[in-house]
This record gives sequence, structure tokens and C-alpha cells, in this order.
Amino acid sequence: MKSLWLSSLFSLSCSMVFAQATPTPALPEPEGMEQIFNGEDLKGWNGDSTMWSVVDGVIHGETTDENKAKGNTFLIWQGAKPKNFELRLSFRCTATNNSGIQYRSKHITEDASNAWVVRGYQHEIRNENKFPNVSSFIYGEGLGRNRICLVGEKATQESDQKKIIDELITQDEFTELMKIDDWNDVVIIAKDNHIQHYLNGRLILDFTDHPDMVLGEGVIALQLHAGSPMWAEFKNVRIKQYE
Repeated sequence: MKSLWLSSLFSLSCSMVFAQATPTPALPEPEGMEQIFNGEDLKGWNGDSTMWSVVDGVIHGETTDENKAKGNTFLIWQGAKPKNFELRLSFRCTATNNSGIQYRSKHITEDASNAWVVRGYQHEIRNENKFPNVSSFIYGEGLGRNRICLVGEKATQESDQKKIIDELITQDEFTELMKIDDWNDVVIIAKDNHIQHYLNGRLILDFTDHPDMVLGEGVIALQLHAGSPMWAEFKNVRIKQYE
């Protein structure tokens, strides 16, 4: 009888884990998406021209030993400061450093390490597939909040602590999902204090920020990280803004 009970408990536990990792696909792309990178030049964007360029129709950011970033530096979209939006784009990068996609961020112009510093939510970009140092977690760039929500978490921010509600993807599933040394598709959906990150068509992060901590409208930007020489590329950058 005890063996039967243990067997039933094990089966129930496995079913719960499986249910937690059931894939949630991205919705079809909505009508009215605005292309904010023209594929030819950086018109509408502002960044260090010695580090950002367009190569073979994609945004290419690169630092070298001879041309180092003085602190994290960003390519900032000048078109709007969205609050509620859906952003879609593709990225690839080197594994020697990391990059990011900023949103609801503020362009810092005083006491900054360079002319293109921003602070706010960041969708992490990495060419890695082992938790927790992977693409798509939320980092608080310049906010003092560090890793706000990790990949695989469905979570809410409750006052001074984060409450994890569910698991969205396992390590093995992420390893299969993430395309190392290749293009990966990103969807970021932000509506009020609710944020979702999708990678290659699957929901991998779902975060509800605390009403007193959530960021409002702000700039969208792409990051080159200080430190080791690196490159990051982005293409098919498009957005739909909501009320």
C-alpha cells in the first residue's frame, strides 16, 4: 500500500512539473507593426558612430581593444518613448560579453560615462544557454535592482520580494530553444506593470512589477557592454504601440 502511495505521489509530482513547463506560444504578429530600422542606415537612432553601423542590412555594434566602450553604451531609438507596446526583433552576438535591449528607459545626460547612457528595464542578450546567464532575463540597468526576473519565471514583485508563481521552461528545453551563434527572435510585450518576454516563439518570462516600482514610458535602446571586446547584431526591428 505504501509503495502504491509513493508511486502515485511520484506520478503527481511529474505531472505538476510537466504542467509548469507546458509551452505558451507567441501570438501571431499584430497588424500595424511599425518598422523602426530601415535596413540601410541608422536614421532615427542615436549612438556612438565609431561603434554602431549597418552591415549587410543589419544593425552592427562592436567594441575592440583599440576602440573600447567607456562604460555601457547604447544606440537609442529617437522615434518615441513607449509605455505599452509590443516590440519584435532578431539578434545574434558573440559569447565574449553580453548585450541588451532597453525599454521604458531614461537617457542619462549628466554625470554619465559617455553620451549614450540609459537606465531602465533591460532584456538581457547573451550567446549562452545555461541558466541563469542566458538571454531574456530582466535586468535593472542603473536601477539598483539587478536581475529583476529570471528566464523561466512567472513572477510578481510584492513590496521588497519577488514571488515565483510558476515555471515556464526547463533548462533542457531552453538549451534546445536557444540558437547559439545564430539569429534568435525576440518578442517583448509591456502593458502597464505586466511584462512578457518570448524567445523563438515561446513565452519564457512573465513578470508583474509592483505598482510602486514599475517604470512608465521611456526610450528603447540597444546595448554594447563595457569590458571585453564584443559585437552584437539586430534586425527586423518593429514595434506596435498601445494606449
